[in-house]
Amino acid sequence: MPDTLKVLIVEDDPNVRRGCQQALVLEGIVADAVDSAENAWRYIAENPPAVVISDIRLPGMDGMALMARIRAFDADLPVVLMTGHGDISLAVQAMKDGAHDFIEKPFSSTHLVEIARRALETRRLVQEVRDLRAQINSGQNLETRIIGKSPQIQMVRRRIIDLGQASADVLITGETGTGKELVAQCLHDLSPRRAGNFVALNCGGMPENLIDSEIFGHEVGAFTGAAKRRIGKIEHANGGTLFLDEIESMPMPMQIKLLRVLQERKIERLGSNQVLEVNCRVIAASKSDLRELSDQGRFRADLYYRLNVATLRLPPLRERRDDIGLLFEHFAHQAAARYGRPAPRLDSEKLQALMACEWPGNVRELKNAADRWVLGDIEGFPLDDPDGDNRRSLTETLEVFERRLISEALRRNGMSLSRAAEDLKMAKTTLHDRIRKYKLSGR
Repeated sequence: MPDTLKVLIVEDDPNVRRGCQQALVLEGIVADAVDSAENAWRYIAENPPAVVISDIRLPGMDGMALMARIRAFDADLPVVLMTGHGDISLAVQAMKDGAHDFIEKPFSSTHLVEIARRALETRRLVQEVRDLRAQINSGQNLETRIIGKSPQIQMVRRRIIDLGQASADVLITGETGTGKELVAQCLHDLSPRRAGNFVALNCGGMPENLIDSEIFGHEVGAFTGAAKRRIGKIEHANGGTLFLDEIESMPMPMQIKLLRVLQERKIERLGSNQVLEVNCRVIAASKSDLRELSDQGRFRADLYYRLNVATLRLPPLRERRDDIGLLFEHFAHQAAARYGRPAPRLDSEKLQALMACEWPGNVRELKNAADRWVLGDIEGFPLDDPDGDNRRSLTETLEVFERRLISEALRRNGMSLSRAAEDLKMAKTTLHDRIRKYKLSGR
């Protein structure tokens, strides 16, 4: 449903049609008008309004037939019928058939506006209920795609649901392997654009001499070897979502062109002077700090601010260690099904070993480890300890875990003891003792 609620007026008399539209617009209600039920249906199919106000007596298909078609398309879309004095019986029947209201000609502008506002409010409430149901269903579905029970990953799922229905562009940040493309796909699937294409483009994986053609497309003869027209990624994403992965690696000249597209939502294929309007949501992803890169002159600041409308940070695996066992078992069962192998049992000692690892490659590295574990390829792997000689005790494992948590908190907070203690929700004196114990540094 569009952000602005719109009324569609269907009236064959040009004076009445123009008068109704002006009356609504003067009261701040967005309104379009058409002269027949056939034109109304084409309009509704392409750009559904929030309310339809239609005359009953129309050339060709009449208002009653139009209402029946609308109710089959969307039973909750309010239809108000305008009637002449002799059409009251029809209006009563229409109300029985599901019309939202009717208004008898001649009517005042004030009366028309009141009825339109009541119908718009009904539509708004219906949409709120639909959105709430969609969010509930989305949250349930997300748990099978974005796996984990840690507070960090629960926040990510809530953020995906919140941003899914929004029309704003999104910047996803996170280290390599944290699942940025999966999150972008979820944002698309939960958005009103889900019926459109999800087009992914790795900005660091294209030769510079092909970037323009890949992104904007080209016409026949645009350059040597251009034997046929090519639709670019942006145009292919029209009506859907364009995902720009590793945006930080995009060459500076292309950043300038992308900025213009984001501002104007228009493109030109190479070798063409025709301007094409595009309506796609842009989701960019970066493993680097774009603000820092822009300060260094390695990324355009204006593009950074244009992309940084809504942000979603994905935590590294070391910040959500509670999810490691759940993720590993999920990937192991997937691998077992894929390779036709049984999934080995993950006991508590092996789980401790997994949780003690740093996982610099994050979820991607963990998935690779689960595949190797199922296939029996465990050389140099955290679980490779058949004799148990190198296994840590529970106390030792917890100390390793605690040391890493404190070290990460200090790093996040610029080595400040006070801020790290607040971050970890522990007393400064306790943190100071732990820092001395583990021979860490803080100030």
